Amino acid sequence: MTPRSILLFPLALAIALPAFTARADDASPICTDRPTKANATCTVPEGMWQLETDVGNYTRDAHGGSSTETLYFLNPYLKYGIGSHTDIEVNWAPDIRIRTSTDGEHHTANGAGDLYVRVKTNLYTGDWFGASIIPFVKAPTASHSMGNGQWEGGVAMPMSAAVGGGFTVTIGPELDTLADVDGHGRHLSVTNLVNVFHSLTSKLSVAVEYWRQDNRDPSGHVKQESGDIAFVYVVNPNLQLDLGANMGLNTATPDTQGYLGLSYRW
Repeated sequence: MTPRSILLFPLALAIALPAFTARADDASPICTDRPTKANATCTVPEGMWQLETDVGNYTRDAHGGSSTETLYFLNPYLKYGIGSHTDIEVNWAPDIRIRTSTDGEHHTANGAGDLYVRVKTNLYTGDWFGASIIPFVKAPTASHSMGNGQWEGGVAMPMSAAVGGGFTVTIGPELDTLADVDGHGRHLSVTNLVNVFHSLTSKLSVAVEYWRQDNRDPSGHVKQESGDIAFVYVVNPNLQLDLGANMGLNTATPDTQGYLGLSYRW
């Protein structure tokens, strides 16, 4: 897949998919966990399916004469509403490509990613506040060079509030239990973020976000931080396109990440 085809793919879907969205027109507008790292508090309506995926994602990290580039074209979340306030979500990236360069030597690896299963339950939705809980598990399905071969999991609890002026603020505390780097134990990782979302027009919105993760592996505490920005364009009530960029704020975080994506409900 070429860079040109990555850009044309969402456009082609935007033209082709509206003809198939009639059965969902009576539902509320699509609500997604894309494009930033924040999770929304909403769930997929009962009995409906929703696909949220990158259609191009590129990350680069360079330090001290070495660099790592990670590329994948698809990273789909497939969701299904199993109740009026609950959905089940499955994520698996079929092809990840990693290219490392050190002192003029290059090495490329590719393979599938791990499988993630999440269950999101909306705990409360009011006129100005909402909260959900999302327990999840990671199954070690990744190719050897793509994962650590360990079962891991955690729980996230996004909370959002409308603060006036068309702005919505979301926080996203998350607690993970991860395998130690040496493979002989487990430790906790704590993640949080602050996301500010604002509608620019009836179809176009922008989100800015600060994200932080504290990984407390026994081999050493790793703190990652990023500043993120994304734009969302709602084509119709069931189809959304997005693009965004994440910028690392310390040396432990990848320098830059850029992506395109779409979400479609039926």
